[in-house]
Amino acid sequence: MADTALATGLRVQQWDSKFFLEYLTENRYAGEMGTNENSIIQLREDISKKPGDSITFALVNKLINQATTGSNILEGNEEDMVSRSFRLYVDKRRNAVRIPEMEEVKSPIDLRNAARSILKEWALKDTEGLISSALMGINGVDFLSASAAQKNAWVAANSDRVVFGQLLSNYNATFSTALNTIDATNDKLTAASISLMKRQAVGANPKIRPVRVQDGGAKRWFTMHANTKAFRDLKLDTTITQAQREVRLEAQNTKLFEGGDILWDGVIVKETPDLDRYITNNATPVACGPVILCGAQAVGMAYAKRWNSQTKTFDYGDKFGVATEAIYGVKKLEFGTGNTDTTTLKDNGIVTGWFAAVSDS
Repeated sequence: MADTALATGLRVQQWDSKFFLEYLTENRYAGEMGTNENSIIQLREDISKKPGDSITFALVNKLINQATTGSNILEGNEEDMVSRSFRLYVDKRRNAVRIPEMEEVKSPIDLRNAARSILKEWALKDTEGLISSALMGINGVDFLSASAAQKNAWVAANSDRVVFGQLLSNYNATFSTALNTIDATNDKLTAASISLMKRQAVGANPKIRPVRVQDGGAKRWFTMHANTKAFRDLKLDTTITQAQREVRLEAQNTKLFEGGDILWDGVIVKETPDLDRYITNNATPVACGPVILCGAQAVGMAYAKRWNSQTKTFDYGDKFGVATEAIYGVKKLEFGTGNTDTTTLKDNGIVTGWFAAVSDS
């Protein structure tokens, strides 16, 4: 009986599928990704879309009415299920490498395997960079590229979702004025400031929902991404050092928790070097860095085409090229607080904090 050989095209499809799976699971933010509204990073896929098209996310707010009890009339007292939508535009993103003088490499799979690690690393970094930029984004604009007017409009619209240092009274609708209240000694990231940001999330209107995780029972967690200097200061906080000795082991069983993370008050804090984007205020002056607390539907990630590979020969077959490309987009999810989905945008699942980020001595 003759052996059945797998067609080259099917082998390439299998290679691409494995590449995409590894790309998702090895991503820094992998534990926060999911396809439903309970995910910090919600994934949507629509293969009918093309570069420049958009994929729509439905943003669902919590119901706030008390229960109608007994024989009291429910009809006419229904609660409006306030929901908004967010359009996320996708675009083609790709890269390629050339592999010279590979005499023993003949098949399409051999070529792909030769370039696998470096292309996967590039795809991972590309996505991680987009997610980190989205966490700091202001109405679709990268924070460091935003104008003073854009920063002021953002901080005014998100007054219930921003924290400057240790005190809520540091807030000001002018971003630079609020940032000037931060000093190098009293406004570092601490256990107290984590709890403050969590209270802001819970008390925001609409509320920011924690992620529900089944971990021996219903658990609810927020995730916080801290720049490296803020994370350094947090590790030195005496309240945290004591708590880490007593950290509950069951927290480590959730997919959100990784070695080196810090757990405090229902918040899992992660060191995120991509957030090492510091700005210096004008008062002290002191370098300040972002800390992002995330709940459900903080970021949207839309795919119109998964990562796939192509090969090509050059120089009369002496050199080979391997490319990888995808059509996707990543943005912070925002909703309009005005009459339409795009009027007076507010961050959907994020509280943004700014804290002192003093350089190492």
